[in-house]
Amino acid sequence: MSRIKACFEQLQSRGRKALVPFITAGDPSLDATVPLLHTLAENGADLIEIGIPFSDPMADGPVIQLADERALANGVTTIKVLEMVREFRKTNTTTPIILMGYLNPVEIYGYAQFARDAAAAGVDGMITVDMPPEASKPLNDEFAKVGIDSIFLIAPTTLPARIEKIAAAARGYLYYVSLKGVTGAANLDVEAVQQKLETIRKITDLPITVGFGIKDAATARAVGAIADGVVVGSALVNLVAQHQQDLTTLKANIAETMRSLRQGLDQV
Repeated sequence: MSRIKACFEQLQSRGRKALVPFITAGDPSLDATVPLLHTLAENGADLIEIGIPFSDPMADGPVIQLADERALANGVTTIKVLEMVREFRKTNTTTPIILMGYLNPVEIYGYAQFARDAAAAGVDGMITVDMPPEASKPLNDEFAKVGIDSIFLIAPTTLPARIEKIAAAARGYLYYVSLKGVTGAANLDVEAVQQKLETIRKITDLPITVGFGIKDAATARAVGAIADGVVVGSALVNLVAQHQQDLTTLKANIAETMRSLRQGLDQV
C-alpha cells in the first residue's frame, strides 16, 4: 500500500482531515528546504506538497511566482529537488511527499528516468499541473511501474464527463481547485465548493483535497468540514518571503501557522 493511501485510510479511521502544506523547493535557500519540511511534518502536516520551481508557473499567483523566481535564482534544479527529498527521507519515512510542478522539466528529464529517480528519492506522488488526462498515459505508466501516484486537478468549471476522465487517470487523491483563479486568491465560496464535491463524489471514491484560498484556521475548518483534506500554499510561502533572511524566525512562524491550521481542522 502506498504511503498516500495508507495516510488517508488512517485519517479516515480516526475521523480526521488531511492537512497538506505546500512550499517551494529552494525558497528561501537550498539549505532551508529540508529543515522546513521537518518543521511542517512536526507541526501537523499529514502529507506535504513540494513545488518544483518553474519559470512560467501559470496556475500560481504572485506569491508563488516570486517564490519560484527566488528558488531559480538560488540554482534549484529538478535533480536538487529530488536530493532534498532524499535527505528528508533519512529521518522521516512516513510522511507522504508529493511533488507539484509543470510538465516541461519532467519531459526534459525523461519520463522513465524521472519516475525512477523520484521513487528512489522517496517521492510518493506527482501533481503535473499542465498535463491533461488525454496526454497522461506515457508518464502515468512510468509512475505506475515505480509506485508513484499521479494526482490531478479538478476546476470549478470541470464538467462531469471530464471529471470521469480525470478520475480514471488519477491515483492517490484528487486536488479540487476551489475557485476560478490562481493560487493565493481570497474569494473562497464554501457552498459552491460543497456542491462541486458532491458531484465529484458521485463519480469517484478517491479522497478529495481542496486548495486555493485556504489561508487560516477558519477557512481550513470550513473546507475541512466538506473535504477529505485542505491544501495550504500561499499563506505559508508568504511567510517564507517575509522571513527569508532568518531561518529560525521563519521556522517558528511556520510552526505556529501549522498548529493553528491543525487546530482548526481538528474542530471539524
